[in-house]
Amino acid sequence: MKEVISPQRAAEMVKSGMTIMVGGFMVVGSPCKIIDALVSNGVNDLTLITNDSGFPESGVGKMVVADQFKKVIASHIGTNKVTGEKMNKGEIEVELVPQGTLAEQIRAAGFGLGGVLTPTGVGTVAEEGKKKLTVEGKEYILATPLKADIALLKAYKADKAGNLVYRRSARNFNPIMAMAAEKVIVEVEELVEVGELDQDEVVTPGIFVDYIVLGEEG
Repeated sequence: MKEVISPQRAAEMVKSGMTIMVGGFMVVGSPCKIIDALVSNGVNDLTLITNDSGFPESGVGKMVVADQFKKVIASHIGTNKVTGEKMNKGEIEVELVPQGTLAEQIRAAGFGLGGVLTPTGVGTVAEEGKKKLTVEGKEYILATPLKADIALLKAYKADKAGNLVYRRSARNFNPIMAMAAEKVIVEVEELVEVGELDQDEVVTPGIFVDYIVLGEEG
């Protein structure tokens, strides 16, 4: 059975200098109670891997405002003007990655692959500093795996063994991130007994989950 912990204890596991992955797509599917606890405890010098940097007032955007990241790896930052402002001032490093490439780099880490070959970005600034390979006469960028020390995720429901069920689009990056971190903490809305979940509903098996945090509905 997985240990159920408070958002505060989850936040305490995140140490300055770590690389973290945070699930969500414009805050939908983000572990907001854990994020709030991280803002409160003031951990900093973090590298963030995420789809986007949320909004200044919600999601990981709160952590951007609180100066908790040294680097953000994301597919876009347009919903949070503070990220762009800090990037332009040199206060935060931002690495923009095409969304599909970002997803596949995370998946590659979870699947134990050495990377993925993508044609996206060939001939643009996206290829700078990256290795290129030619396969059957076509050029590809080698996108290397993205792995984190801790993944902070959100699911709709879990059983006490850590098997996870997601709700519609809130699923987004959470399942692949669950396989690409050394430690996985998931915030859930509902916790049920083992055997209560329909096996066909389970997307992330409990073997990938280390700790559960009970959040609120919504």
